[in-house]
Amino acid sequence: MPPRTTPTERQKRLGSELRKMRMAAGISADQAAGLLGLDRAKISNFETGIRSISPERLRTLACNCDCSDQAYIEGLVSMARPNGRGWWERYRGALPAGLLDIAESEAYATRMRTVHIAHIPGLLQTSDHALELFRAVLPPLPEHEVALRLAFRVERQQALEGDDPPEYVGVLHEAAARMQFGGRKMARAQLEYLLTASERPTVRLLVIPFSAGTFPGSGQTFNYLEGPAPQLDTVQVDSTHGPEFLCQEAQLAKYRTHLDWMERIALSPAASRDLILDIANDL
Repeated sequence: MPPRTTPTERQKRLGSELRKMRMAAGISADQAAGLLGLDRAKISNFETGIRSISPERLRTLACNCDCSDQAYIEGLVSMARPNGRGWWERYRGALPAGLLDIAESEAYATRMRTVHIAHIPGLLQTSDHALELFRAVLPPLPEHEVALRLAFRVERQQALEGDDPPEYVGVLHEAAARMQFGGRKMARAQLEYLLTASERPTVRLLVIPFSAGTFPGSGQTFNYLEGPAPQLDTVQVDSTHGPEFLCQEAQLAKYRTHLDWMERIALSPAASRDLILDIANDL
């Protein structure tokens, strides 16, 4: 496995938050370096995510920046604390870095809220369904990379399992439930898996029916990953050139508003299961 040459999204996010905190306090990079007993280059490395700041230095910086939001500080400390190499690092150099960043973000999320209009959520796809999608990529993927992506997807799905999984709220449009990727038999198996997954105590599936009509964000697929403090939330948006990660306050607020709207117009969990079952029975 090749060494990492660029910071992960999590490292870049920590650096961005350090810079934001420093600038909000009116402290220059040179002043921060003096406070921490470091040279200015190391402050720059911290803020770009090239190097990790120690929890002790982070607390010192937060104190000198008059930051009193303890949940926010502890969230930053958890990001700075060495946690070893995550399972996704085994795929470094073999799969696009953006996929690894998604897995890392999911692994540290305290709660997940997702929206899917035309696709089944990745964390709830069967292996056959995922394979069908991976083989429909343009340009076509070689079979060894298809196999790698499937193995990676299966490991990602473990984020919803284990002893203490985060709450998962999945908003799914009826259009996605009616897609027959791989044919009727495969589509039915996928819907049956969704029904099984929806029985987990930490998973809540909400279906927006066709009858709901128009709603904001109807053309988007995104994941809203909550952090230990609201300022550390992240939105991950799918695109044809890879995942994008958004974390500005105005961006987070906009996507929260979209999610709240969608959850309000969606069917209840029980009614959503009934609709999924009806669609499956029609296949």
